[in-house]
Amino acid sequence: MDVHLLVYDLSNGLARQMSRNLLGFQLDAIYHTSIELGGIEYVYDGGINKIQPGTSHLGKPLQRLPLGKTELPMEVINEYLQSLAEIYTPEAYDLFRHNCNNFSNDFCTFLVGNGIPEHISNMPQAVLDSPFGRMLQPHITQMVEQRKVQRGGLLGINNQTIPRGNSQASQSSIKPTPTSSVTTIGSLQELDKILEAAKTSCAIVFFTSATCGPCRQLYPLYDALAAEHGSRVAFVKVDTSQAFDVGQRYSISATPTFITFIHGRQAEQWMGADAPRLRGTAGLLAQMAVPGHPHRLLKLPHFQNTQPNPVLYTRVPPLPKLLAKIGSKADDSSVQGVKHFIETRSAEGPAQAPLPDLPGFSAFLRSAVTDIPKDALFTVVDLFRCALVDPRLSGYFAEEHDHKTVITLLDAVNNESECPYALRLVTLQMACNLFSSHLYVEPILGHEPLRSAVTQLLSSSFLDDSHSNVRVAASSLLFNVASANCHRREEAGDVIPESDQIELAASVLEAISQENDSSDALHGMLLALGFLAYCMPLEGDLIDLLRSMDAQGTVLAKKKQFPDESLIDEVGRELLGKGLAKK
Repeated sequence: MDVHLLVYDLSNGLARQMSRNLLGFQLDAIYHTSIELGGIEYVYDGGINKIQPGTSHLGKPLQRLPLGKTELPMEVINEYLQSLAEIYTPEAYDLFRHNCNNFSNDFCTFLVGNGIPEHISNMPQAVLDSPFGRMLQPHITQMVEQRKVQRGGLLGINNQTIPRGNSQASQSSIKPTPTSSVTTIGSLQELDKILEAAKTSCAIVFFTSATCGPCRQLYPLYDALAAEHGSRVAFVKVDTSQAFDVGQRYSISATPTFITFIHGRQAEQWMGADAPRLRGTAGLLAQMAVPGHPHRLLKLPHFQNTQPNPVLYTRVPPLPKLLAKIGSKADDSSVQGVKHFIETRSAEGPAQAPLPDLPGFSAFLRSAVTDIPKDALFTVVDLFRCALVDPRLSGYFAEEHDHKTVITLLDAVNNESECPYALRLVTLQMACNLFSSHLYVEPILGHEPLRSAVTQLLSSSFLDDSHSNVRVAASSLLFNVASANCHRREEAGDVIPESDQIELAASVLEAISQENDSSDALHGMLLALGFLAYCMPLEGDLIDLLRSMDAQGTVLAKKKQFPDESLIDEVGRELLGKGLAKK
């Protein structure tokens, strides 16, 4: 898809006429920008919004600049926008430091690998650097805050409504949502696509209309049920006043109406705002969607009904002291840009930290493995670790072609016969922070070269009996990998091949047997092993391995050394005892 930058002039030509006299330099426009992609204009004003290009009250754009092409699928792009929505909120809007141009720059960097033109992104700072701009700043800031209260944004774009032609062209505000949520469709084609994807599970369709009061009363419950059961059941909402073809197919004569589908076949249909029936039906569909696994009947509070947050290493060390270890290499502009990004983000929050030069920093990281001595390489990896906490940045690297930057750094450790302790430790922590973006989960689990590099790093790191910090970080990384795979196992089956799961299980079992010092390391290892085993196939090589290696005995043997570790009984007696017992 082609990516374009839409450029507007908020001054309507006054900046060009008056800027030299007022500011002391020529300013051609007060730039307002947005990104056009796939026939939709994405803009930040009172949150992230999408509209038909050129339909806001700003009129037609001054310029439509081609930025490049993206091959990313829309589901990946939408997920990245969800992560941006946590940063580009209505409250965070700042005309000078966190505005539409910052959003356009971040979104553009993700889509095509480069930001917007610098004369646009640098415009607010250029104004602030002038005496007249500094004098006007408090007055303009007050005006912006008043408009945010009155309109929800500086320009009020989020308050506009436009005719709905189809689901993609309609205007909507993009807000952070749960991983599983309600899908609103606008055509029969969209519904058929969702029902086709749900043929192996279940779906429920909520037929509503804009004028239906009882429907609106059920929206919060429907959203809550989707958040609870959405990993097993597809929750769909159809506005019959817009999706006429869908209503005609199912002969919808009144709203609210609900229709359920079980493994691709229509099951039941009812009308009326019956909240208890809706709640009960959703729970029943969730049970029918996925055949019951005997592990769900065990007492496993750490593993049942949870989607744990990944372990992230967020501590920021004194960066000048850290970078001093690589001498003049630290003067690279991309390194200084990332340093400034991390420091600003830590001190003022992500809203005040626009993305740095990521293509340049990626190139620097790849060259660093040969240009910087191994005993000092940990400095740039640690810098990368700190930056990856931001999902905008990790999302960018998640879509990098062949994941060459991260694999290069992992190989620098995996190919070293005697890897320095500091380098191994921060590389494990860096790999944990990849999980700050949901976009990185699928590549780590499913992209064979990246998954193999992570697996090799884990296996070798568990063997480090001299540094408990390394084993703690390794168990944290395996926890992130195993819990993510377990979540997808419940939805659609394992993503990690069984051969890799066997290697990981064997490595962590060996590490558990040898762990005598660190309770933190043991706790992380038990959690990781638990998620590797929870709801695994009851016939296969993984369960055979756990039985042949006496996984239960290995775990229970740690009780004497670590009497206060509750996971020993939960994993050892319940999951690996009752859960491995042959029926």
